[in-house]
Amino acid sequence: MSDRGWQPHHPGPPVKLSLLAPPDTSLLWLEAHRVLAGPFRAPIRGLPDEAQLLPALSALPAGPTKWVVDDLWTPSLLLRDLTELPRGAEAQEAFLRWRFTQALALDSPHFVQALEVEPGTWLASGIREDFRESILQLGFRLDRTLHGLTPRWLHLYNLLAPSLTLPGMLLSLSPTDSGRYAGTLVAWGRTLCLLRQWSEPLDPEGWLEERIAPSAAFLQRESRTPQQLLIWGAAAWPESNLPIRYLDERFALGETR
Repeated sequence: MSDRGWQPHHPGPPVKLSLLAPPDTSLLWLEAHRVLAGPFRAPIRGLPDEAQLLPALSALPAGPTKWVVDDLWTPSLLLRDLTELPRGAEAQEAFLRWRFTQALALDSPHFVQALEVEPGTWLASGIREDFRESILQLGFRLDRTLHGLTPRWLHLYNLLAPSLTLPGMLLSLSPTDSGRYAGTLVAWGRTLCLLRQWSEPLDPEGWLEERIAPSAAFLQRESRTPQQLLIWGAAAWPESNLPIRYLDERFALGETR
């Protein structure tokens, strides 16, 4: 994960954007069930190996590449109440990496980056060190170096941020078997205020009852009642009290806003 591309943008007043834009030819989109890269598309199951990534990366033009990676492989969380941090960049990075690893009970080493989103609150995101090293080396060999790597939820949020004027929630979903989904729920007011991730898949009704409703109740108590629900990864969703907007592939790949 590089330090480019993954920082969260803050919601603000709407800005004028063109309705159509050329697709980003340097983007590799990697989800737990598929990989997209320019004209290349292929199904996958689980974390891909080099043989699966080679044809996808080769489909992109030579030069720097940007990766959007499934939330399941780029865990993220908000670290709160960090009012005092160790002095020095290396000590601070080590402390945040330790907090991240302890909070998520990770059993393998992760490369971690963190950014302060408001005083005392840090957004941290990680990726397995061995997987990061493998894609760095593959990109170097193919002359398609890794320029930026972003969790899928954060990529979607950053695309949305310039036009977000109301508090809301985003679901970044990874489909599994039998119409169930794992994934991420994020919410914002003026800035990101809630980030929850689940690797255990549930059907949409289970998401509504066990994840969305409790999150909305918490946000209401915090005076950040969501006014909209944006969904990536599902083409249909049960009705709720929130207006729903579905995010499609053209939006995610930067072709529409």
